[in-house]
Amino acid sequence: MGNGKDSDSKIQKETALERFGLSLAAWSEKWFPDAWVFALLGIVFVFVFGMIIGEKPQALALAGGKQFWVLIPFTMQMAMIIIGGYVVASTPAVYWIIRKVALIPKNGKTAIAWIAFFSMVTSLISWGLSLIFSGLLVREMTRRLDDMDYRAAGAAAYLGLGAVWAMGLSSSAALMMATKSAIPPKLFEISGLIPLTQTLFIWPIFFTIVALLVVSILIAYFSAPKPGRAKNAKVFGLSFEELDVTVEPRQKPGEWLEYSPLLIIIVGGMLVYYLIDLFRTSPTGALAALDLNTYNLIFITVGMILHWRPKRFLNAVAQSVPATGGVLIQFPFYAVIFGMIIGTGINGWLTDLFYKITTQGTYPLLVAAYSAVLGVLIPSGGSKWVVEAPYILQAANMHHVNLGWVTDIYNASEALPNLLNPFWMLPLLGLLHVKARDLVGYSVLQLLVHIPLVFFLCWLFAQLIPYVPPLK
Repeated sequence: MGNGKDSDSKIQKETALERFGLSLAAWSEKWFPDAWVFALLGIVFVFVFGMIIGEKPQALALAGGKQFWVLIPFTMQMAMIIIGGYVVASTPAVYWIIRKVALIPKNGKTAIAWIAFFSMVTSLISWGLSLIFSGLLVREMTRRLDDMDYRAAGAAAYLGLGAVWAMGLSSSAALMMATKSAIPPKLFEISGLIPLTQTLFIWPIFFTIVALLVVSILIAYFSAPKPGRAKNAKVFGLSFEELDVTVEPRQKPGEWLEYSPLLIIIVGGMLVYYLIDLFRTSPTGALAALDLNTYNLIFITVGMILHWRPKRFLNAVAQSVPATGGVLIQFPFYAVIFGMIIGTGINGWLTDLFYKITTQGTYPLLVAAYSAVLGVLIPSGGSKWVVEAPYILQAANMHHVNLGWVTDIYNASEALPNLLNPFWMLPLLGLLHVKARDLVGYSVLQLLVHIPLVFFLCWLFAQLIPYVPPLK
C-alpha cells in the first residue's frame, strides 16, 4: 500500500506540461514512421496532389525520376558537414570541453535544459557541429545521470536544427543570396544581391534567436519527466563508454607518417593560408566568402589540426561515416519530390495561388506557413529556397516587404518542420542508437509552441523593417 501511495503521489506532482510531454512521447514511439518511410510518403503525397490539380501521372513520374541524382553534389556537401562536425567534436580538445560541460548539471531535468542550450548555440556556428556536439553531450551525461530521460535529452539535442540553425552562420538561403555567383541568374533579376548585413546581422533576427532560445530551454526543462517517470538510457538497453580519442601504438616502420604531425602541419598550414587569403581578397567582403564549401573546408582543416596526427584524424572520419548513411540514401528520394514540383505544373499552380491570396498584411504569415509546410516535403534549406525564392521574392517586391527580412522569415519558419520531419535527425539517431519515434514526441511539443511564436515575430518585424529596392 505504501508503495502504491508513493507512486500515486509522484504522478500527482507531475505538471500538465510533463504529462503532455509523456503522452506525446508515448504516441510517437507507437505510431511515428522511420525517416525513410517519411520520404516515401512525401513522394506519394506530391504525386497524388499533382494528379488532383490535373497533372498526368506519367509526367509526374518522369519529372521525379529525372531529378533523382540532381542533389548529389548537395548530398555530398551535407555528408561532409556531418563528417566535419564529428571530426571537430571528437578532437581531444573539443571532447575535453564536452566532458567538462557534462559535469555541470546535477539532475536529469537540468541536464536536458543544458543540452538544449548547447544544441542551439552550437547550431548558430554549424548545424553539423550542433548535432555531433550535443549528441556526444547526451552520451556523456547518460554515464552519470540515471534520472535523465533519454527521449527528452535526445529531443533537446535536436533543438538547434529545429529552432535557430537557419538564422546562424550556416544558413543556406542567406549565404546563397549574399553571393552573386551562387544566385541563379533569373532569381538575381528579381532579388539582386542581399548581403548578410540585411539578413543574419540585423537586430530583429538577434531578438528572434534569443526568444526561441529562452522559450525552448524552458519547455525542455519543465516538460522533462521527473525521476520516477524518466526512461534513462539503460531502459533502452544502452550504455556508452567514454569516447576513445587515443590511437593504438605504431607497429610498423612504414606507419611513421601516419603518427607524425609533419604532414598535418604542412597541409593544414597550406589550407589555413588559402582560407585567410579567401576571406582577405573577397571582392564583396569577408562574409561573402562564406558558403557550404568554405564551411566544410574550415571544419576539415580545424579537425586535421586539432587531431594533430593523420591516424587519429582518419579514425574520427571512420567513426563519423555511419551517421551519414541516412543522408546518402534519402536525399535522392527527396530530389524526386523536388523534381515533381519544378518539372510539372505544380510549381506554376502554387505560384499563381500565392499571388492571388497574398496582401501586404498577410504576406509574411503566408510565407512562413508555406515555407514550413513545404519543408515537410523537401527538408533542405538550400534546395527548397531555390524552389520558393522566385515567386516569394517577386511577391515581396510587389508588396514592398523587405527582401532581407523575407529571407529571414524563410529561415525562421524553415526550421519548424525539422521538429516533425526526422530527416536531419538521422546523424543524431546514429550517435544515440535510437529511432526517430523515440524523440519526436518531445520535439512536437516544442513545435506546438514555436509555431505561434515564430509566425508572430515574422509578421511583427515585417511591419517595422523598411523596404529596400533590390541591390543589382
